[in-house]
Amino acid sequence: MIAILDPNYLGFPPVDTAHESGILAIGGALTVDWLLLAYKHGVFPWFEDGEPITWWAPNPRMVVDPLSFKPSKSMRNILNRNVFQVTFNTQFETVITQCQQVKRQGQNGTWITDEMLDAYCQLHQLGYAHSVEVWQDGTLVGGLYGVDIGHGVFCGESMFSLVSNASKVAFHRLIQKLKDEGGRLLDCQVYNPHLALLGAVEIPRDIYMEYLHGKK
Repeated sequence: MIAILDPNYLGFPPVDTAHESGILAIGGALTVDWLLLAYKHGVFPWFEDGEPITWWAPNPRMVVDPLSFKPSKSMRNILNRNVFQVTFNTQFETVITQCQQVKRQGQNGTWITDEMLDAYCQLHQLGYAHSVEVWQDGTLVGGLYGVDIGHGVFCGESMFSLVSNASKVAFHRLIQKLKDEGGRLLDCQVYNPHLALLGAVEIPRDIYMEYLHGKK
């Protein structure tokens, strides 16, 4: 049974009680406290505007291991040509706004509501949410953002691209940064064929939870 959360009571049920669809609970609130508890609990919000707040804990979980990750030959060529310049945490609000507004094939709207955008900007100000910016000739052309909750796990949320390969560059540079800094896992949340082509794989939820709690 999917849990219904009281917004006045901060807490989530165990992730192994999630529905087979991956939905763990509905309700709660999109505040900093709720979001931080969610990520530390192995849970993330995902819903469209006008729908109730929906929290997910899917099994399996899609991830990238920075230590074993190897870019494709074509991607290495793009990175080595230095067509793009990459920065970190210089334009967080712009990046998440672009992720909200850029049209995607097969999507009628966005799951990044204005309320969610505001909450993640607060997380950024507190040092938990981070962005990668990709520039070309001084113009921001791609990027991504996510949440770092410790134990070497970075929870990727969304990325955008205004020119070909820009979001891929953001993805690869983030993985390299995680590798350089001892990061152990990039959480991509749910299966996506585009991420699979980039090298993400699925692991059981219980293994993901071991990473999340620093046991693996």
